[in-house]
Amino acid sequence: MSAVLQTQTRPDAAHQAIANTSLSRAELRERFAAARSSGKRAKDAAESLGVSEGQAIEVHAGTHHRPLKATPLQGSWVEILQALELCGPVMALTRNESTVHEKTGVYQNINATGHMGLALGEEIDLRLFFSRWHAGCAVLEHANDPKNPPSQSLQFFDAHGVAVHKVFVRAETDRDVFNDIVAQFSDEKRDYVFTPAPPKSVPRPDTEVDAAGLLQGWSEMTDTHQFFGLISKFGVERQQAFRLVGGRFTERADLGIVRRLLDESAMDGTSIMVFVSSSGCIQIHSGPVKRVEPMVTPTAQWINVLDAGFSLHLREDMIKTAWIVKKPTVDGTVTSVEVFDGAGELMAMFFGSRKPGIPKQQAGRDIAARLPRLKEAA
Repeated sequence: MSAVLQTQTRPDAAHQAIANTSLSRAELRERFAAARSSGKRAKDAAESLGVSEGQAIEVHAGTHHRPLKATPLQGSWVEILQALELCGPVMALTRNESTVHEKTGVYQNINATGHMGLALGEEIDLRLFFSRWHAGCAVLEHANDPKNPPSQSLQFFDAHGVAVHKVFVRAETDRDVFNDIVAQFSDEKRDYVFTPAPPKSVPRPDTEVDAAGLLQGWSEMTDTHQFFGLISKFGVERQQAFRLVGGRFTERADLGIVRRLLDESAMDGTSIMVFVSSSGCIQIHSGPVKRVEPMVTPTAQWINVLDAGFSLHLREDMIKTAWIVKKPTVDGTVTSVEVFDGAGELMAMFFGSRKPGIPKQQAGRDIAARLPRLKEAA
């Protein structure tokens, strides 16, 4: 599958001003390095300078003396991911504004049809929307302590410079193979152009939606994947659909539901599925969770899963609405917990572990039944 990329030749002038800021490339590299040295994550460091993460990474291509080096990538995105299998274990990372999903394993069974792709490895389970993948870079960043090895990763961004997926080298990774992949797919002359994100569309008024038809269509679902076609057919936003079928297939939930769900799953040893999505990727964990730890900082409240091979970091203080959602299937009703931030963006989804053709575990149903509902709908 060929990647469709928007590119231009990188200007030779080292001090060309960057879009959305008056900073030159050299100045942006300098300030980004200072922000990173102060402890900021790459995304937060970029945003503190008024640019997207993709822009902040892209200016590190070419010759300079900063600790972060970026090598632009070209070629089919699916071919890059397929090549990673020979590296052995790596860490896959997908995040959105509020939630980070990290999974360590081997990239296996990766394929694509058109702009849609799948990774169906034992640990790495992804749904890939390559039409949203605009830019890719291999990133090498030296540690503050020279005794530590540099961080190496592949980072992919959408057209607005928002990260859609990242792949990080780990101690078990074959770095020689990883470096060979970077050399194979690098294109030093490629220069990515990022554009501002358009305003978010506003849902139609509820009164303009065929609520009765939506409810009927929902009741006739035989597979959870039909939900996306259903909301497209009736022209409704996700939470708007939840409201319109409320009481029949959806319930508003207490905002502490994620912590309760993770605690109960860890206590019972029940396998769950955890979905976190960016604009171009859905990353899935299937299995039990064990080490669930909250963390409060002066600026954020987190709930974390810190297990071997799987980490989840979710901003509890950003949960604005939470729902318990039921969808009919040929294997019975599938129940999910879905949480949204104040901008209406989906933070994460949680299911009991199941596979097509196999009924959902009773333990998962029991946990769902115990989860706290909202006493008074807001």
